[in-house]
Amino acid sequence: MVLLILTFTLAFLLSLYGVPVARRAALKYGIVDSQDGRLKRQREPVPYLGGLAIYLAFLGSLAFTFEFRQDVLGIVLAGTLVVLLGLIDDFGVLSPGTKLAGQLLAVLVLIKSGVHIQIAAFPPWLCLFLTVVWMIGIINAFNLLDVMDGLSAGVGLISALFLLVVAILNGDTTLAFMLTALAGSLLGFLRYNVHPAKIYMGDSGALFIGLMLGALAMIGQYKGDHPVALLSPLLILGVPIFDTLFVMYIRSLRGLPMFLGSPDHMALRLRHWGLTVPQVVAVSYGATVVMGGVGLAVMAVGERTAWGLLGLTGMALVAVALILKKVDMEQKIPADARNGQVRS
Repeated sequence: MVLLILTFTLAFLLSLYGVPVARRAALKYGIVDSQDGRLKRQREPVPYLGGLAIYLAFLGSLAFTFEFRQDVLGIVLAGTLVVLLGLIDDFGVLSPGTKLAGQLLAVLVLIKSGVHIQIAAFPPWLCLFLTVVWMIGIINAFNLLDVMDGLSAGVGLISALFLLVVAILNGDTTLAFMLTALAGSLLGFLRYNVHPAKIYMGDSGALFIGLMLGALAMIGQYKGDHPVALLSPLLILGVPIFDTLFVMYIRSLRGLPMFLGSPDHMALRLRHWGLTVPQVVAVSYGATVVMGGVGLAVMAVGERTAWGLLGLTGMALVAVALILKKVDMEQKIPADARNGQVRS
C-alpha cells in the first residue's frame, strides 16, 4: 500500500509539474486549438500537449516504483503508439482510416503481448475479435467524450479509481500500480484542465486514456458467484460507452457519417438544456460514480439481484437517451462554453 501511495503521489507531482511545461511548449510552437466557427467556440486558442504530460507522468512514476513485465511492457508500448498517433492527429493531418489503422496496430501489440480477452467458454478467434471491438470502442469513446473542459480526464480518473478498487480486492498488484499511476497523472492534469481550461490533452491524451482503461479493464478479474459479474467493466466505463452509442444513434438518424464531427454528444445536449459547463461536468462525474457503484454491486450481490440492477440501469439509460434526443440543438448557448472540439 505504501508503494501505491508513493506511485500516486509521484505521478501527481510529475503531472503537476509537466503540464505547465507542455503548455509553454505548445504556445511557443503554435500547437493550439483555435475556434473554427462551427464546432470549436472557445474564446481564444488553447494549447495542446496535455496528453503528452499525462503519458510522461504515468511512465515516470511506474519506472521509479514498479518492475515491468512482458504484459506491462506491451501495454506501455501500445500506449506509446497511440500517444504518437494522437500527437500527429492533433496537427489535423491524419484521415479517419489512417487513425483507425494506427489504433489497430496498437491493439495488435496488446494481443501479441498476451493482453486480450480470455473467456474459457469462447473459441480463441472469438476472444480476439471481442478484444479488437472492445479496445477500438473504448479508445474512441474517450476521444469522443473529450468535448468539454475536464470531462474526459475526470471521467477517466473516476473510472480508474473504481477499477483500482477491483484490482485491490482481487490482490492484483500489477493492475493496481498501473491504475494508481494513471489516476495520479490525470489528477495532476485536471488542475489545469477544469473550466476554463488552460490546456487540452488533445487526441494524444484521450487515446492514451482510452487504451489504458480499456486494456486494464479487459484483463482485470471480476469475481462473483455468477457470470453477470463479468459485465462490471461495461458498467464502470458506462458513461463513455453510453455517449459513444448515443452519438452513433443520433448520427444514424440524421444520416451523417460516423466519423464526421457533430454537436450530438450527451454533454453538449446538457449544455444546450441550460446547464453550465461545470454543472455538465459534475453531472457526468456523478453518473460515472453511480455506474461504477453499480459495477461493484453487481460483483457483490446474487445473480438475481445483479440481473435486476442491470435491468434498472438499462431502462434508466434508455430514458436518458430519449430525453437527450429531444433537446433542441439549434438553440444558442453562451459563448463561454467549450462546446466544440468534437472529434470523430
